[in-house]
Amino acid sequence: MPIRIGLIGKTNTGKTTFFNSATLSSEEISSYPFTTKKPVSGTAHAITLCVHPEFKIQDNPNNSKCLDGWRYIPIELIDLPGLIKDAWKGKGLGNQFLSIAAQSDALLHVVDASGGVDSTGKITEVGTGDPISDFADIEEELIMWYHKILEGNRDKISKLIRSGSDILDAVADLYHGIGVNKAHVRETLLATGLDEKPFDNFGMADSKKFASYLRKISKPTLIVANKVDVEGADKNFDRLRERYNDSIVIPVSGDSEFVLRRAEQKGLIKYSPGSEQFEIIRADELNEKQTNALNFIKKSIMGEYMRTGVQFAINVAVFKLLKMNSVYPVADEKNLSDRKGRILPDLILLKNGATINDLAKEIHTDLTKGLLYAKDLRYGLRLPTDYQLRDRDVVSLVSAVKK
Repeated sequence: MPIRIGLIGKTNTGKTTFFNSATLSSEEISSYPFTTKKPVSGTAHAITLCVHPEFKIQDNPNNSKCLDGWRYIPIELIDLPGLIKDAWKGKGLGNQFLSIAAQSDALLHVVDASGGVDSTGKITEVGTGDPISDFADIEEELIMWYHKILEGNRDKISKLIRSGSDILDAVADLYHGIGVNKAHVRETLLATGLDEKPFDNFGMADSKKFASYLRKISKPTLIVANKVDVEGADKNFDRLRERYNDSIVIPVSGDSEFVLRRAEQKGLIKYSPGSEQFEIIRADELNEKQTNALNFIKKSIMGEYMRTGVQFAINVAVFKLLKMNSVYPVADEKNLSDRKGRILPDLILLKNGATINDLAKEIHTDLTKGLLYAKDLRYGLRLPTDYQLRDRDVVSLVSAVKK
């Protein structure tokens, strides 16, 4: 299953532009509330350095692609309808939003850093809106949704605990559909100081504190400070970083990325998503407006922030928030190929801490039955099945069972 990343935020913050620039899609963009009336899914990519130059071979990717030494790993990006106040009660498109957000591995929370939307998500004069409050409003909706699940099932949890179930099992089972596991529940109880308190004695403040922390660790989120290309947005970007210093805040210009991706698609420029520069290769085909737009991006976006931020936000979500490592399994240890002769065909993303055994499960369940060990093909080492894989490992699995 590919990694799923959800785009959340109020309406008119630029979620759809971000989505379109990351997926080269053409979803409708409008200032009307709920232009995105239903979740829209597309394929974006997480990008990491490929290992093939290190081994001095040419690869033949199968489940990803390799361009100029970079591996593009498909991920699913979901543009979710904008939230409104009391969405957790089912208002607006709240229930639909929350059910899809639940299936995302990580969330990118898009705010309008230019302050160009009001508290209801309507377009307003730039600088009069407050992205800090916008972030807090949506975050509260998510917390209240988690809180509602807990409070609405108090009797069920109490009954399970009284009948001998562990609180970890009881609560994890309750949130299982939204990606919560026992480790999340354990960490939440310890972090909130509720581990020694009987569940039946949880007050409303306790359950709210529990829901807040559980939401934070089970749905890792970074803040996309969009529209940094608008004058004055830099001040709000600084405010966001200062106020939410425990979160990753990334400056982004979705419009700029979209312009660059379209120009690259038409062959007007040479540009790789996330790159810190681009090259105009057909200047004579650019009109004055296009030339000015590209000059602005080069000076005011890349000159100020190094990059447009769209691809960077996706990469940070995958490799920092979700702590994924890139692992290259091969069947033929000598040629670094699969059984069809394709060199370094697959790149598999595995959570930090995943073992050789986990990799075998990911490839084919039969492999785990007779798994003996793996070989590290960079250093020629024999690895036990409980070895924790590292980023950029190239390994061959040795099993007593043929797939």
